[in-house]
Amino acid sequence: MRPDEPSSKGAPRPAGETLGESERAHFADLLLAVAERQDRQAYAELFGYYAPRVKSYLMRLGADNAQAEEIAQDVMVTVWRKAQLFDRHQASVSTWIFRIARNRRIDLFRRAKRPDLDPEETMILPSGVEAPDARVEAMETEARVRAAMKDLPEEQVSLLRLAFYDGLSHREIADKLGVPLGTVKSRIRLAFVKMKAKLGDE
Repeated sequence: MRPDEPSSKGAPRPAGETLGESERAHFADLLLAVAERQDRQAYAELFGYYAPRVKSYLMRLGADNAQAEEIAQDVMVTVWRKAQLFDRHQASVSTWIFRIARNRRIDLFRRAKRPDLDPEETMILPSGVEAPDARVEAMETEARVRAAMKDLPEEQVSLLRLAFYDGLSHREIADKLGVPLGTVKSRIRLAFVKMKAKLGDE
């Protein structure tokens, strides 16, 4: 189900913008309206704000445009269907929705036998939508990751790009490069070990 076009009040905001306390309360009220009386107007506003942000987040995790769009639509349908499970005292609307998106992405990787990803891997976690310095921290993290990648052998960098930027599975990479599957897995694992060593707790 696609909602009607949202009003200007629900139009997407710039990425990384921090929500104020009143705005968080407003979105919580909207989600409760969906849960209690299936309020389509409230849902349209939620959709207009969160759908593009969920899509952007999924693309940062490695999904292509079409895949990210499909999963984002699925996430927002889940928001409509499962709104009654939301508890404003346990989490914000942003936290709740992005947790659904993150779980959908992990499920997709498992079904497609994508490269093994740690759900807690700091390099793929979304920048907190509501964290004050989220955008700056995300940019700094990306710069550190890119710097760490420069020290890797080109063969390992190429594998990381194929796996996490192009979204290929280990098997697809092996077939594309004409190398054994075990070699692909071991090189990707080694690349992560080297990067973790350089990035430390970051």
